[in-house]
Amino acid sequence: MSSEHSSADDVRQVWDVVVVGAGPAGASAAYAAAVAGRRVLVLEKAELPRYKTCGGGIIGPSRDALPPGFELPFRDRVHAVTFSHNGRFTRTRRSRQMLFGLVDRPEFDQQLVEHAQKAGAELRTGVTVQRVEQHGSAVPDRRTVAVVLQGGETVLARAVVGADGSASRIGAHVGVKLDQVDLGLEAEIPVPDTVAEDWKGRVLLDWGPMPGSYGWVFPKDGTLTVGVISARGEGAATKRYLEDFIGRLGLAGFEPSISSGHLTRCRADDSPLSRGRVLVCGDAAGLLEPWTREGISFALRSGRLAGEWAVRIAEAHDAVDARRQALNYAFAVKAGLGVEMSVGKRMMALYERRPGLLHALLTGFRPAWRAFKDITQGSTSLGEIVRGHPLAQRALTMVDRGPVGRGTGAGS
Repeated sequence: MSSEHSSADDVRQVWDVVVVGAGPAGASAAYAAAVAGRRVLVLEKAELPRYKTCGGGIIGPSRDALPPGFELPFRDRVHAVTFSHNGRFTRTRRSRQMLFGLVDRPEFDQQLVEHAQKAGAELRTGVTVQRVEQHGSAVPDRRTVAVVLQGGETVLARAVVGADGSASRIGAHVGVKLDQVDLGLEAEIPVPDTVAEDWKGRVLLDWGPMPGSYGWVFPKDGTLTVGVISARGEGAATKRYLEDFIGRLGLAGFEPSISSGHLTRCRADDSPLSRGRVLVCGDAAGLLEPWTREGISFALRSGRLAGEWAVRIAEAHDAVDARRQALNYAFAVKAGLGVEMSVGKRMMALYERRPGLLHALLTGFRPAWRAFKDITQGSTSLGEIVRGHPLAQRALTMVDRGPVGRGTGAGS
């Protein structure tokens, strides 16, 4: 539901924090700033709830980053994973404890926004942000940022959080630099009860035919979310992979209710996370895990950090103090999420060259399956496993010595 504001009111008042984007990163940022007692406005161009191309897997780190009292709207609870290598060498592994849960993104995102609103944040939907200005006639003083909306309306803030997705306008203002760009294609396929029952509690992960590609099937009540992802520039091959994948699964006869595509973008190591009183988080900052392209936990965690540091920036009385707080935010992101991304990049380099090796480890080597379980359940992270296991360190060191980057061959 949109809140009504007149243009004159918005120009007159200065918000402590304005958040651009109402996805998981934006909602988390808004909640963190609002729960600290600040005046927070969330600007979202779509009307909520809205569809997002995403598998909707909620792993342990995502669950742990949710606001207190948040009840996850799970559509299914995953206890088994079927692994295949381009449709072959299929094996299913099971766990007594839930590995992760599956949600519908429109419902999940809406619930996150409602938590932010309950904490005191205000929401405006159906508004498009054209740009932000930190200097010039629209900015009354050096402690203020002007958020210029389509149509010319200006909203003023002491701090701005950009959480407006992978094609972020706020990211462009900050100067975000992107490294790895991938294309994800997805179909939401309603299926009969007999088919849905076969998938209940089980997901499929298929290591794909192009370097770095993979496919997935995530069950959600009577619908299967079926998707694939691969490097951008392989659009025709990625589309063919999805069609072949759906056909192999025996799902070609069912009409998808939604077919969609989405680009995921990972930040370069030296990409900025702030400019002046403006921070970026989630997809807008290029924060996601490079190997799996898991982004929800990165959005929730970076959003919360951005909200907490936006409060400090809003309180900063000069540019030097604002800069100090922005650097602290960048340090917090890099110390946690940055380490995970660094390991994920090395894992991606290994996976691009030797997908068959990773498939063999996950399906036939008990410690590898245990590590997969621990990561999805949230008891450890990819970074912690690599730091704590000499064998994993040696494997990635070998990768580092070899040729890195896409186009090195799929291997087996």
